[in-house]
Parts: sequence; C-alpha cells; structure tokens
Amino acid sequence: MPEEVTDTRPSRTWIAPLISTVVTLPLAFFTLVFGALSSIACEYCEEAEAHRFGTSFDGAWAVLTVGLVPALITLVASWVLSRRRPPAALALAVLAPSVVFFAWVTFMVLVDWP
Repeated sequence: MPEEVTDTRPSRTWIAPLISTVVTLPLAFFTLVFGALSSIACEYCEEAEAHRFGTSFDGAWAVLTVGLVPALITLVASWVLSRRRPPAALALAVLAPSVVFFAWVTFMVLVDWP
C-alpha cells in the first residue's frame, strides 16, 4: 500500500500578501495623487520662491516615483514566497506598505514647501 503524503506546509499563507495588497496599492495610488497635486502648492508664489519650490519638487518627485518601485517589488515577492517561505512572505507583506510610507515621508522632507 502506498503511504499517504501529508502537506506539512502551513495553510492560509496567502492572507498576509492579500492584506498587504489591499493596503499597499491604494496607499501608493493616493501617495502618487497627493504628490502630483502638490505641484500646484506654489501657484501664486513669487518668482524666487517658485523657482526654489520647483527645483526641490522635481527631485522629490523623482524620489517618490522611484521609491514606489521597491514597494511593488516587495509586494510581488511576498506573493511569490507565500507558499515556499511563509515567514519571509509575512515580513515582506509588512514591509511593502512601510516602503510606501517612507517614500512619502522622503518626498515631504525633500520638497522646499512655500
């Protein structure tokens, strides 16, 4: 008689990546929308202040958009590792929204607000 093969891997390992997806994607979307709309914060500034704001905004926008790429990579990696390495997937699932938050904080710090 053949022996019965049992699956010793933990079940429901997809929950953490799912929650992370539900949190990370809208958070990244609203972060991009806020970043894009904040470009009009200095619409009525004087020329020198507008130049200073525009220069700092351009660099901060690049940091924000590039900073969201690791969040997406981390999110995808949490799905990939959810069946093979559940502890790593859980850590990556928690890290993904954190990366979005840190990208937003970095954006806010780099912009020379009027």
